[in-house]
Amino acid sequence: MKAVIFNRELKFVEDYEKPELKENEVLIKPKMLGICNTDEEITKGYMGYNGVLGHEFVGIVEDVYDKKHSSIKGKRVAGEINLGCNNCIDCFNNLQRHCKNRQTLGIFNKDGCFSEYFTLPFSNLVLIPDNVDDETAVFVEPLAAAYEIFEQIQIKPMDKVAILGDGKLGLCISTVMSAMNVDYVHIGKHIEKLQITKNAGGKIKLLDEIKEDELKTYDIVIEATGSVGGFETSLSLVRPRGILVLKSTIAAKEGLNLASVVVDEITVIGSRCGRFEPVIRLMEKGKINTKPLITKILPFEDALKGFELNRQKDTIKILLKV
Repeated sequence: MKAVIFNRELKFVEDYEKPELKENEVLIKPKMLGICNTDEEITKGYMGYNGVLGHEFVGIVEDVYDKKHSSIKGKRVAGEINLGCNNCIDCFNNLQRHCKNRQTLGIFNKDGCFSEYFTLPFSNLVLIPDNVDDETAVFVEPLAAAYEIFEQIQIKPMDKVAILGDGKLGLCISTVMSAMNVDYVHIGKHIEKLQITKNAGGKIKLLDEIKEDELKTYDIVIEATGSVGGFETSLSLVRPRGILVLKSTIAAKEGLNLASVVVDEITVIGSRCGRFEPVIRLMEKGKINTKPLITKILPFEDALKGFELNRQKDTIKILLKV
């Protein structure tokens, strides 16, 4: 079958072995796929992963291992990307995403979704409502990662909130913040990208417009730059005893200056994957508009071109139609 794999180099192959179903698994044929910056980081060495890439998808269930799951055949689904062992305290507490023995779709020890067929456990699947189109549904995973912020911290009405970074991650966070009616400012370097936030009702500011008297004034700063420099800029914006939420996945070896974390007693929270259901409810209610985030939709066979486009600074989101 056709697949996008990474094994020292990025390749599109046509002879990858079709996966065999295991107990409790389902076979999925993807309809729409999203290229994520984490996919790009893997090609730079992140997680030391080799195999089929991809973890953002919406697809159709083609087959099931267990007859008890046959009712889901033919249904349109997205899927949680972390596969827990279901035999530890984290899994018992429904935190499979933190299971020490977990596999992660297209990231660690589990072939991803950039192929004609792939498998996931039945328990990882979530149904997509009929009124949510594929171009929206494919964003469930990154938007769920953005929504996780609300699981981790309480954003109060009077909090001064900033998102730093106007790439696809920052714009996904901004999309969710707008849907949740949070009062925030989105800070970035590219006015054309920030315009998406402004059109959705958010406040925007260019990074070079930040004045000295704005430093150390934000109650909550959400870092989504994907760079070491962005992390340090975020630290400069957080008030003493404020909260810094780190959303970037950075494969970098540069040193970090953490002195202000101690001096200003900043709470730093790592934030990764989130639950799909809250975001799907927002989509079903029409509160999420992903169309402005889509730069281009390419046929699956042009996946390598999609990766090239993804590296361009003006790109937001590249989707692959299977």
